[in-house]
Amino acid sequence: MSHYFLALDASSSACSAALLRRDAEHSECMARFELTPRGHTRRLLPMVDVVLADAQLTPGQLDAIAYGRGPGAFTGLRIAAGAAQGLAFGLDRPLLGISTLEALALQAHRRYHLRHVITALDARMGEVYAATWHCLNDTLRRHGDEAVLAPEAVTLPDDETDLVGVGSGFTLWDHFSTELQAGMTQHLTDLEPRAEEMAWLAARDFDAGLGQAAHAVQPVYLRNQVAWKKPA
Repeated sequence: MSHYFLALDASSSACSAALLRRDAEHSECMARFELTPRGHTRRLLPMVDVVLADAQLTPGQLDAIAYGRGPGAFTGLRIAAGAAQGLAFGLDRPLLGISTLEALALQAHRRYHLRHVITALDARMGEVYAATWHCLNDTLRRHGDEAVLAPEAVTLPDDETDLVGVGSGFTLWDHFSTELQAGMTQHLTDLEPRAEEMAWLAARDFDAGLGQAAHAVQPVYLRNQVAWKKPA
């Protein structure tokens, strides 16, 4: 018996949709990805139609819906959340919010076989969204919390070597500490979060029973949380 997971993302300048088909013998993922900085509203749902058509699948055959919950661009997160929540509610399917930073780490691990990764997305206002990951055989372990902070405040984990920086946040390379720069073997700025990795992570979370009702899954902005925690 096959299971189907639809994922969509609009958390960055890119827009993407992916459909993962998984059964006992093998898995297959069909995806569409475009750099559309101001075209998320116009492109996202047509991408969903395309991947469903490519798979010769109807929406009613989906087992779950997933989307990039953030951190990322506020407007893009809201677009993806609205589309995903609408689909999940209309189909009466569970919804899963997937970390954009975790999806980015999985992409780097799969594409370049990286094991120790710091993901950082440009958060504007001189800050980055960042997290550190240990990756092995498609399994990711996060060190500490995802955070929004100034580049110079990003620190190296004590027990990791051969660290690689991944994501648009490293376009601010000159603002990171000299200690971090010295401890990092390279940094890759051209990778964007993609729905393809989110579909794989959604299947994992679905198996773990983490699917929720559509209204219960909300975007993660991080910056709002930090502002709320500041003392008066």
